[in-house]
Amino acid sequence: MAVSRLWGRVGAVSGALAVAAGAYGAHGFRHSDRNEYQRELFATSNQYHFLHSLALLAVPHCRRPLLAGSLLTSGMVLFCGTFYYQAMTGDPTLSRAAPYGGTLLILGWAAMAL
Repeated sequence: MAVSRLWGRVGAVSGALAVAAGAYGAHGFRHSDRNEYQRELFATSNQYHFLHSLALLAVPHCRRPLLAGSLLTSGMVLFCGTFYYQAMTGDPTLSRAAPYGGTLLILGWAAMAL
């Protein structure tokens, strides 16, 4: 499979996971004993997850799909993943990785412009 096609598939799978997480956030997570900050953190993480999944669908059309796709995927894991974790568990330990994830997301968008 060509590298560019791979990122389209990664984006599609990531988008499906974002929709599933959003459904859980709207129906299961919202009615749990989480505080308002945890609910907001989950919603923000889900929003960024979904938007960057859409960005991954555009990666096959850029000049350096491997670079852009790798940066966006790594950024989503570090940014969205750590915030999903904190929202679900209440443990902020991993949230120190979020700024690195945000930086990778910015670099991923910049790589798409190359």
